[in-house]
Amino acid sequence: MQWRFSPIDMTAYQLAARITPCCRPHIHYARLARVRHPDPHGPPDRTSIEIGEVWENPVTRERATILERTWDNPAGRATAELTALVGARVMGEHRHPALVERFTPIEGELTVKRNGQTGILHQGETAVIEPNVWHDWWNASDRDVRVRVEITPGERFVHMIETFFGLARLGHTDSKGMPHALQLALCAREFSDVVVFRSPPLALQRTIFAALAPIARWRGYRATYPQLSRIVLAPRTQHRTQVADQG
Repeated sequence: MQWRFSPIDMTAYQLAARITPCCRPHIHYARLARVRHPDPHGPPDRTSIEIGEVWENPVTRERATILERTWDNPAGRATAELTALVGARVMGEHRHPALVERFTPIEGELTVKRNGQTGILHQGETAVIEPNVWHDWWNASDRDVRVRVEITPGERFVHMIETFFGLARLGHTDSKGMPHALQLALCAREFSDVVVFRSPPLALQRTIFAALAPIARWRGYRATYPQLSRIVLAPRTQHRTQVADQG
């Protein structure tokens, strides 16, 4: 099958091609002519988020079991048990502008990179990632790793994870779990208060995404989708222990 590029597709493609020497492969190999996004007008998923449900990213090999929702505690903390399967790796080195992240392995060992220093986080140890600290993590061992992850505050982070995991499950990311260029242009701007990727440099990211964003919107992409926004759209139920305490 041969792709036919419209003039606006070619503009996006040529722009991406010019900046690829400085960029990560997920931008370089994006096929900008193909529409790769959920239906922006699809029916919203209003299913309540419940304790114990599992969110999975089949591309990055992450599986998160929800332990605590942001409305279950005064701090607005989100807590999950993350299972990082063998070979699991987060999308890329990044920082969080305004939240604190805590990792505590329950079983196994997690490789963590903080401010350029790489080390092994052993069972029972805790790594605290303060705002604006560059970090990365992956499972370099030969067995799955279970990690307790706490995000404070967690509301916007959860929406970002719901979006990125959902795009991965629907086949709208590259092999590293990163959304393709047009989608990334919108997601990166929408969640800039939550996550900033280290590469390419931030100034270059802003230039690239500012150029690609109107093209993405014209092609039907959105920063978030109603099918992947339960944290925003779904009713918030109380956990049964809270109900019992109130009774």
